[in-house]
Amino acid sequence: MDPAPPPGILCLRDIALADATALLDGHGLTLVAVEDGAPIPGSYWGEPEAGIIGSTVHVRGDTPVHSMLHEACHLIVLPPERRAAVHTDATDSVAEEDATCYLQIVLADTLPGVGSARLMADMDAWGYTYRLGSTRAWFEGDAEDARRWLVERGLLPA
Repeated sequence: MDPAPPPGILCLRDIALADATALLDGHGLTLVAVEDGAPIPGSYWGEPEAGIIGSTVHVRGDTPVHSMLHEACHLIVLPPERRAAVHTDATDSVAEEDATCYLQIVLADTLPGVGSARLMADMDAWGYTYRLGSTRAWFEGDAEDARRWLVERGLLPA
């Protein structure tokens, strides 16, 4: 049996899948929802975590929204030639991982029913760790390098 998300974690079944699909489509990605209970292709951590293969993000209804955004952002930060070769694991640097975490928080504000505050609370509840003690503290006070990395690559406005 797959581990269930902790109580209160926002999952894909809690938001409009069409909104998530449109967000990813705007970044050249495809969102594929598999049936409840089915294996999630390309899931690094295993179900219910999202999976990535090429430009496709795989989810189920019990996939946490933060996981879908995180895996999507791994693909967004990659140049297209690297994105095409991705299967399950997309990161090869701390800078990319930090940029991914930063971007998922930014994109949460564009996803109806989510928002960055909710996403950061879910990230903390899920177990993301930052040296300042919380996702919000990192995002607001220790993520300048991640933001700069994204700006330099044209993924965020200056």
